[in-house]
Amino acid sequence: MTVSTDTERNASVAERGMGFGLRQLNRLAGSDLLDRIRIRKQVERALFQGTKNGFRSATAAGRTFKAAQQLGKPARQKKSKSKGLFDLGPDDEQQMFQEGGRAFAEAKVRPAAHDADDACETPKELLAEATELGVNMLGVPEELGGVMHEQSAVTSVLIGEALAHGDMGIAYAALAPGAVATAIGLWGSAEQEATYLPAFTGEDVPAAALAILEPRPLFDPLQLQTTAKRKGDEWVLQGAKSLLARAKDCELFVIAAQADELGGPTLFVVESGAKGLSVEAEPAMGLRPAATGRLLIENVKVPAGALLGEGKAKDYTDCINRSRIAWCALATGAAQAVLDYVVPYVNDRQAFGEPISNRQGVAFAVSDIGIESEAMRLATYRAASRADRGEKFAREAAIARRLCAGKGMQIGSQGVQLLGGHGFVKEHPVERWYRDLRAAGVMEGALLV
Repeated sequence: MTVSTDTERNASVAERGMGFGLRQLNRLAGSDLLDRIRIRKQVERALFQGTKNGFRSATAAGRTFKAAQQLGKPARQKKSKSKGLFDLGPDDEQQMFQEGGRAFAEAKVRPAAHDADDACETPKELLAEATELGVNMLGVPEELGGVMHEQSAVTSVLIGEALAHGDMGIAYAALAPGAVATAIGLWGSAEQEATYLPAFTGEDVPAAALAILEPRPLFDPLQLQTTAKRKGDEWVLQGAKSLLARAKDCELFVIAAQADELGGPTLFVVESGAKGLSVEAEPAMGLRPAATGRLLIENVKVPAGALLGEGKAKDYTDCINRSRIAWCALATGAAQAVLDYVVPYVNDRQAFGEPISNRQGVAFAVSDIGIESEAMRLATYRAASRADRGEKFAREAAIARRLCAGKGMQIGSQGVQLLGGHGFVKEHPVERWYRDLRAAGVMEGALLV
């Protein structure tokens, strides 16, 4: 799978063009001509926006995706079997992934988090190391190079929680491509699986995004403004998607759109080379290491085969619920990070000759964080385990989402409060966790278990 020479050349030309444009604007801004023709404010505003966000650019130069083999029917992971008990103990395989994720988060993710937040980007070498853990192939069936023979929502939750304990933004950047692989593995046709999934099992995993969230207030994933209209043998997509991890690098998208011909929202597999796709930087309050961006979809034509699977309504609602479970996992990991940080802090911090943890107001606040974070974890595990067994899990996903959105935000705020003035400065990581934890109630899509 290679990137064509023409595509590389076009990307290089686009980069040179952007740099040339900024240089010309800078040169123009220093000219007296602007004052004479009274357009200085307009040019300075354009210069500011161009420097701050970058110009709208074409999507990343995509690789050529080709079917690696022919499948007679879609390959699917088996549903796990119920043990008759609600058992939270991970099996040997899950424990291996969990321990690997924890060790990686402690040794690599946590030390890189501060600088990644400042730079609004996760180092590429860190993403490559995360790929080596297998985080992006959990939803790939064994027939296509995957490592899990059963559905792995619980395993995904354990890994997401472990990585988010290091940093939630880096976890988002690392796990985002796996959401696309999981979606195709769960609902894709045989041709879609054979074409796209092998790319997620090698070392050079493509940046990819599950694009559901839209840039508007009070977003409802069941009432999309992005549309898909059938025209002959093609679908025409129109709209915009928000807060995609590593948007400028993405080579593959799974885009949610309202398809009235199919009776509601559905998913489409779209390669980055499709004409009409472009991206804009969209830096956010939290999750900054994920280098979030906006995807603009302007009359994008895709073949009928781009429809993910059969476009069933149940597949789409399952996608939303599985995504919410994934964000609950990240919120749980970040909440645990807050707890693990504030406990030694309040025990060591002295006031009036004794640790501040001796004060009931402090002790009760810390215990509340412990109680609520454990409740978040249990609710998330339960929803994921039901999804793995093929049981109804919409109710459980909704409970976990509500709990993690509300309590996660409170835990972030309480962590800042317990550190007092130290909680307000970047010397301590709680202010970053506070910003990140707010994402649990905002994000839709992007991740998947």
